[in-house]
Amino acid sequence: MPILLAGLFTLIWLGITGSWTLPNLILGLLLSIVALMLVRFQLGTPQTVRRPVKILALVALFVVELIKSAWRVLVLVTKPRMDVKPGIIVYPLRVQSDFQIALLANLITLTPGTLTVDVTDDRSRLIIHALDAVDPDAVRADIEQGFERLILEAFG
Repeated sequence: MPILLAGLFTLIWLGITGSWTLPNLILGLLLSIVALMLVRFQLGTPQTVRRPVKILALVALFVVELIKSAWRVLVLVTKPRMDVKPGIIVYPLRVQSDFQIALLANLITLTPGTLTVDVTDDRSRLIIHALDAVDPDAVRADIEQGFERLILEAFG
């Protein structure tokens, strides 16, 4: 399974960088291996993959959310008058393990228009900056019904 993850991370690296050259492939593979080793070292025991279909659903949701939010941000910043209401949102967590919290925080940060700022000391809430926080409850509901639900289903 670690070899598959390294391959997946390498493909993601190639897609993000937009460079499909051999040196970039090698760099992506090395970064993937190092990242996986660091995660394994930090967690002590590797996370078990119990539901690979749910993990694929999480990846698919991320890609869809990435495209949708990138489009929303593009529309916002190309308007002559940017009518945004940025704000800080406190999100109550249902995920509990360090791995789950880190995964959720990173998925939020990687989605354009949102940024995970902090995790509270008791690990019960995320502090999130949203580019457009007109409806904080809608942002919370999107996270809860999307990323967090699938993380719990895949790794819970």
